[in-house]
Parts: sequence; C-alpha cells; structure tokens
Amino acid sequence: MKRKILIFSLVGLVVLLLVGGMVYVAGGLRNNNSNDIQNTTTNVSQKTDLSDHEEATDYVWNENEVEKINLNADKTTSNEAGVTVDGQVVTIDSAGTYQLQGNLTDGQIVVNTDDKEVVRLILAGAKISCADGPTIVVEKAKKVVVVVADNSENVLTDGSSYKAVTNSDEDEANAALYSTADLTLYGLGEGKLVVNGNSNDGIASKDGLVMRNVSVQVKAVDDGIRGKDYVTVKNADIDVEAGGDGIKSDNEEDEQKGNITFYSGTVKVVAAKDGLTAVSRVEIKDGQIEITTGGGSKNSLTSADESMKAIKAGKELIIDDGEINIDSADDSLHSNGTIVINQGKIVISSGDDGIHADTSVEIDGGNIDIQKSYEGVESSVITFNDGVTKIVSSDDGVNVAGGNDSSALGRFGQGGFDAVEEGSYLYINGGYLYLNAGGDGLDSNGSVVMTGGTAVVDGPTNNGNGPLDYNGAFDISGGYLLAVGSSGMAQAPSESSTQNSVLVNFDTVQAAGTLINIQDSSGKSIVTYMPAKQFQSIVFSGVEIKQGETYSVYLGGSSTGNKVDGWYQDGVYTPGELNQTLTVSGVVTKVGQTTGGPGGGMGFGRGMNDTTTTQNNTWSSDTITNDSQATSGQPVGDMPSGTPPAGGPGGGNLPSGDGTMPAGNPPSGTPPTGMPPDGTSSSSN
Repeated sequence: MKRKILIFSLVGLVVLLLVGGMVYVAGGLRNNNSNDIQNTTTNVSQKTDLSDHEEATDYVWNENEVEKINLNADKTTSNEAGVTVDGQVVTIDSAGTYQLQGNLTDGQIVVNTDDKEVVRLILAGAKISCADGPTIVVEKAKKVVVVVADNSENVLTDGSSYKAVTNSDEDEANAALYSTADLTLYGLGEGKLVVNGNSNDGIASKDGLVMRNVSVQVKAVDDGIRGKDYVTVKNADIDVEAGGDGIKSDNEEDEQKGNITFYSGTVKVVAAKDGLTAVSRVEIKDGQIEITTGGGSKNSLTSADESMKAIKAGKELIIDDGEINIDSADDSLHSNGTIVINQGKIVISSGDDGIHADTSVEIDGGNIDIQKSYEGVESSVITFNDGVTKIVSSDDGVNVAGGNDSSALGRFGQGGFDAVEEGSYLYINGGYLYLNAGGDGLDSNGSVVMTGGTAVVDGPTNNGNGPLDYNGAFDISGGYLLAVGSSGMAQAPSESSTQNSVLVNFDTVQAAGTLINIQDSSGKSIVTYMPAKQFQSIVFSGVEIKQGETYSVYLGGSSTGNKVDGWYQDGVYTPGELNQTLTVSGVVTKVGQTTGGPGGGMGFGRGMNDTTTTQNNTWSSDTITNDSQATSGQPVGDMPSGTPPAGGPGGGNLPSGDGTMPAGNPPSGTPPTGMPPDGTSSSSN
C-alpha cells in the first residue's frame, strides 16, 4: 500500500509541474527544475532502508501554505492557526510547513501534534537560544523535517543545564535540537545550520535521523549527533566537535537498528571518545571522512574501560568506497564482529590497532595506508583478496589471534606462544601487502594460507620476534613472499606447501640499507631488496625457486632501479659480495643457523630441509650477465579481481609502472601478467 501511495503522489507531482502549479520541491523557497525533482524522488524511492522514514513528499510543499513565525527577542509573533505563542515559547500543534526567521533569545520551539502528516520547520535565518532546555524540541509528531533555507545561517544554542522535568530520564530532552520522532535535516543550496550543545548532546533523535543535502556544524560537550535507531548521511557536509562521541546510533533493543550509513558527502569529526559508533552496523558507501579521537595517535589508552575508536561497529563495518583519514588514540577501524573493505582510500594513524575485528577482517580492494599502529590488522580470521595494504606497527603487523581487542594494554592473544588456535587463519589470496613491523610481521596463532598476491615484510630486529610467526602451518601455493628481519625465531612456510621457499640466516647482523640480491645460476636476478632495518634472515618464495636449481645470494652493491617499499624495479644491479650459494633440495630449503629466541617458531619452523651451502666472501662476475623483469613493489591503478589460479600468483597481482610488464626477458616460469619477478639486471662493473 505504501508503494502505491508513493507512485500516486509522484504522478500527481508530475501533473502539477506540467500545468505550472505552485508546488515547491527540493528548493523550498525557490524553484528547482524537473530534473532535480526527478533525481530526488528516484533516490528516495530506491532506498529501501529508509522506506519507513523518507518519502518523496517530505521535500514537496506549497508556497502558499507556508506558515510564518517571526522570531524576536522582545516579542515573537505568528497569526497561524497551528501556532501558539506563550512568551518566548512557540508551540506547533498541527502538521504543516512553518518558516522560522529572526532571533529568539532564551526561548524555545516546541512541536507537539497527534497529526500523522509531516511537520516541516524551514529555518530561514533563525537564531534561537534557550538557557535551560533545548532550542527545538519535538515532544510528539509522526515525522519532522528541518529545512535549512538557501543562503541562510541558522544557530541553535542551549544552556549549560536544563530545568528539572517530571517525566522519566528515558524521555528527557538532552540536546540543543531534540526529537522523539523521526528527524530529517534537509538543506537547500548554501544554507548552514550551527548547533551548540552546551548541556549534553548537539542533535539527538530518539528514533531515526537522516541528513540530506545539508551543511551542519555541531559543537557539544557530550555526543555531537545521535540517532538512536539509525543515522543516515546523503550528500551532507557535517562538522562535529564533541566531548563524547562524534556521531552515534545506540538502539540496543532492536537488532535491526543501531546503524550508521554514509552514502556521500563530507564528515569531519573531532571527538574525545569514539568518532562514528553504532551498536550494530556502520556502512560507508562513498564520500570523504576525517576523524580524530582522543587527541590523536600521539595518545594511547590507559584503561580497558576507555573507548576512543575512530569508527566502531558492534556487529559489522563495511567500507565500499570513499576517502577516509583517521588519527585515533584507540583502534582506527573496529568491529566486535566483522570488517569488510571493498574499495576506498584509507589513511590511518592509530595509538592502538589500525584495523581490529573480533571475528574477521576481509580486504577485497582499496588502498590502505596504516602509517602508525600498535598492531596493524588484528582478528581471528584475516583475508587479503585484493588491493594495496601498507602497515607500520610497533608490534605485530598482521596478527591472527582470537578474543576481544586488548593489544595496546599489554595482554597477549589467547592460547599462549605455541598453542594452535583452531579456526584462526590468515589468508593471502591476492593484492599487495607491505609490513614494517617492530614485532612479528605475519603472526598467526593458527595457520596461514597463501595462494597469490605479494607479501613483503620488513620484520623485527630483536630475536624475540620473527618476520613470520605461526603456530599451525603456513601453506603457500602461489604469489610472492619476501620477509626479512631477525633470525632468532625465523620461520619459512611449511613443507606441506606446493610452492618452494628458501630461508637464509646470515652469520652476522646486517646493517639497514644493505642490498640483498638473489639470482639463479644463469645470473638472472630474482629479487633485489633493501631492508629498512638491520636484519639477519630472509625468506623468499616465488615461482622462480625450483628444486635442483642453484642460487646465489649477494649482500651490498647498488641498483639503478626504482625502489618501492625496498623492492627494486628495473634498473641495473651492481653486486657487492657473494655471501653464499645454495641448492634447492626440497619444498623448504634453509641456510645458516638461528641465533635462538623464546617461544614458538624457534629454529627453522616445520618440515625444512638442510642443503649444501657454500660460504664465499669473493664475487665472481662470470655468472652475472643477463637481464630479467622487475618485481613491482606497489601496484599502480586498479587491482584485478577474481579468484587466483591454483598454484599461481592469482588475483590482486602487482602491475609495474603503468600496469604493464616492463621490457626485458623474464626468467622461466614467469607468473601471470601483473606479478613480474625482480627484473634488476646485473653488471660486473
């Protein structure tokens, strides 16, 4: 029945437009063209999540039926039938459209009606203050739409304390703009609404809150904007400064409610506590979001009772697209359930975890740059399918561990050092992952499965951590894995893998910036890499590592290639010293000895084969002659999608430069296009 009513109303609207009637739509006090009207009605009718809140007719009114309320510090007046003025208190008791203009000092606008139709309040240059209560309070209504008129500035300011009321706290107003009914903020052109919440919250709805095409600035001593059932933002410009949470939805009684959905627009939040927080779901479809919480990442939590997260969801956090910049004292992206990132550009600086979910994190695309964190990404199950993810962490870069968030407060994950957590997995199926970790690089209390993509780890310098640290198994069947760091807990992938790996432990610690070059017996470079920190081990796995083949490992030298995250593309490698040669004799081949360290992962991991090793401090130039392709350190452009082929690099492969293979002769066993091997050519001079 609701759909039929909407269709009939739209048909009527079109007829009125054709005959040149007096209907005003989406422009309020000015005419808009029919295209604007059509776009507005189409958007509303297609959004089923707001079918109980928003209708096309909400934004349609007759100019001749607008009732005028003239606000005045001395005497507020209105001759309209639905308006009662008692001193400085204006009460609206009927549905309709009301225009408020002027200054109301220590007064209040009250909406209290049993009518089932919408109440529209057009703010056309209204400045309202109230010393002991909200400036606008909706005590009873079916729905209220606050319209901000074009080229108008409107200011709502409440006092620092409210007068006592007789009703329960559950129904007590606590915001400068307060509604017990569904509330919509709707903007026309260049209008602006400024809300100062000096007692508690800035804007609050006990039901749902929609902000569409509106510019809103809120400053509140507690929460900035609150919609109990939901908060939905569509093409709005929102600026919040809050002593509590920035924007929140907190209906805990109905599991379908308590949601924040951001379709488009811009949001800037500076909050002492959480930035965006919803007890159920946060979904970001597009737009620009900037959030600072708890004074930023220079601060950190001192108590488990504190929450200063940037974006927090009780059940699920979904990011479909958009640009997000975060500086948070607590987790930047957090869910008590799941997190899915499909696209978007996300820059994070966190005093705790960059991304944390209790159940799972899935990254299917986008460009994620975690510039500062305690742990980069943490969850029981973590999946990288596509996209570019870069992480700087003071502890683990990627941490697969069960249980609730606890990292920055110094609590270990569940299960201890060697216990295998059943159901805990790290999956790397595609994309590009770079880690600069002070603790473990890739850390799983369960197992690791890698089928494609590229993972690069600049790991720890202390022997109590390792570039790779897993308690179960690490099965690799495709992609490229490069991990450097300390040797005390160095591990390589498991022998149950179907792609070969090598682990080289050096006799002494090598200085940061010392080039590592691995090349095959014909002199073709497989990888040329410059670690960001001192190191004593390197793990490499790729399709170029073949059983029965001999490889040379060089330290030092130089390269003319383009360095991306330490991995050189193209250019010419001039060797330093030949450190050693090795022959790959099994799925996992080790060279050298660990220096020892505590906990699981000590030694060479599970199922490694020894191999004959030749130590050599002199370099022979007669094996270094051929060119090869460059391994890209960072993709440029969109990542490919799809499931990676079995045993190969697969989805999320790294394009080099403009996304095409660089010139040169690739070594045998070239992976699929978009994931080239090193490509650094060699020179004897």
